[in-house]
Amino acid sequence: MSFQDKTIQCADCGTDFSFTAEEQEFFQSKGYTNEPKRCPSCRQARKTERYGSRGNSYGLPRQMFPAICAECGKDTEVPFEPVNGRPVYCSDCYSKVRPSR
Repeated sequence: MSFQDKTIQCADCGTDFSFTAEEQEFFQSKGYTNEPKRCPSCRQARKTERYGSRGNSYGLPRQMFPAICAECGKDTEVPFEPVNGRPVYCSDCYSKVRPSR
């Protein structure tokens, strides 16, 4: 199926936005059957309103804790309080040492 860009009016703010052929292909690949009702900025605002800036259900920013990576030694922040004796990794090193699923 060949997709073409289409213009949709946002249900929240009323502005017109483009639903590109690439986005339509993505929606189809995910099995989505409905077109978006909101423009990208209204979608983001709604998402932030519902889940907060970090995605928790209370709308609060996620608390981060300072740590030093056990692998490379660089300063990092983690979303949990580190415990003495347990290694903490930066995101780069964590992706290298975690077991693949």
